[in-house]
Amino acid sequence: MAGNSNVTKMKIKKGDLVEVITGASQANGGDRGKQGKVIAVYPERSRVLVEGVNRVKRHTKLGTSGRGTKTGGIVTQEAAIHVSNVMLVDPDTKKRTRVGLREDTVTRDGVERTTRVRFAKRSGKDI
Repeated sequence: MAGNSNVTKMKIKKGDLVEVITGASQANGGDRGKQGKVIAVYPERSRVLVEGVNRVKRHTKLGTSGRGTKTGGIVTQEAAIHVSNVMLVDPDTKKRTRVGLREDTVTRDGVERTTRVRFAKRSGKDI
């Protein structure tokens, strides 16, 4: 990955609880303020897939499976959202927070190692 400079370093990982901070409000049919779990992360496109957010209708071709059941039709599924439009939710206060990185030194089996730890800037708790 030395030559691939267009992949952005993202502070949001798969499994994080995030909140949508932009777009239309929920009263107007949008997703702003919704919280959901990150299903997938696409760093090459700077996008994340969030559970229950940015749902779109996809029309898939009708076909038959091996058992003879019909598949396809109109399917509702999540679409990716830009990472700048979501913010991590603090595990302590359940409100959105910025993410900080801290390097800790851990001694294991007599060997000192430095590990990077993500923490919520709102509460200071580790994520």
